[in-house]
Amino acid sequence: MDWTSVQLRSLVELRRRGTVTAAAAALGYTAGAISQQLSALERAAGVPLLRRVGRRVELTDAGLAFAGHAQQILDIEAAATAALERSAGRVAGELQMALFATAAAEILPVMLARVAHRHPDLVVRSRELVVDDVYDVVASGTVDLAVGLEYPDVPIRRDPSLRVMPLHRERFALAAPSGSLPPGPVSLAGTGAPLGWILPPENTHYGLAIRTVCRRAGIEPVLRHEVVDTAVSLALVEAGIGLSTVTGLMLRLRPSRFDVLPLVETFERHIVAVVRSSAEHRPNVAAVLQVLRELQLEPVGGQGGQKLGGVDEVLEVGDSGVQRG
Repeated sequence: MDWTSVQLRSLVELRRRGTVTAAAAALGYTAGAISQQLSALERAAGVPLLRRVGRRVELTDAGLAFAGHAQQILDIEAAATAALERSAGRVAGELQMALFATAAAEILPVMLARVAHRHPDLVVRSRELVVDDVYDVVASGTVDLAVGLEYPDVPIRRDPSLRVMPLHRERFALAAPSGSLPPGPVSLAGTGAPLGWILPPENTHYGLAIRTVCRRAGIEPVLRHEVVDTAVSLALVEAGIGLSTVTGLMLRLRPSRFDVLPLVETFERHIVAVVRSSAEHRPNVAAVLQVLRELQLEPVGGQGGQKLGGVDEVLEVGDSGVQRG
């Protein structure tokens, strides 16, 4: 039987996510491309793996059984790749990487420069993703490594095949229009009318995390604008539209003028590296992980950024242009 890794991943992701559309999103393909991969795999297997139910497709019993073996084949393939890289004794070839937007803007350029200097034969190819999707693309094998986020207040459900390594911790502060609140530490319980909130949707991890912290403080944030783009949120705060929460890394996305006030409540996020457990010790992956561990992000405006691990070097960034409370 002749099949490809992409075909096997398509089958595994269809079992995991339930729809071709969701599988395609996790793998970074169109739904049509995944349908073609599944059809080719079915022809190679010689037995029906899919059946149509209304407008959807679902796995047959044979498809379900094969999906379990497909995951084992992919794991063996990853282990074989790691063994070949280790036997070669050098860091070379390609590494596929995913990052969320803020990391892509602030971490990626420095990281790529250091990787190129230390390992000139290694080519890193990156893609920017919505932060909530980075775990999925690593688990599916679409990328080798990702930089993502975790919120202690709303832990993300982890795939058991993943290894998550903390790199940096940031504490959130309150972003408020200039002069709208007294200077100094502020409690979320003291924020409210007439200012409303500029927040991401509640079905995102960040959106759920800030609402969880607000509710723990005894308030339900009054939503004025639902925004997923951090730079847009900062622009709206600067324009006096409402309140939001920010970290030092977020403040570097857009030079802005507004007050940044420390929060009495603890609200944090952790920047993490995500790899498949089977790929963690591959020379290429280990080399990039080492560089990521060495990057220390300087806090902006007393944001309380803190590295979670040993550090030898500092990631230098420019001034954010933010007015601090």
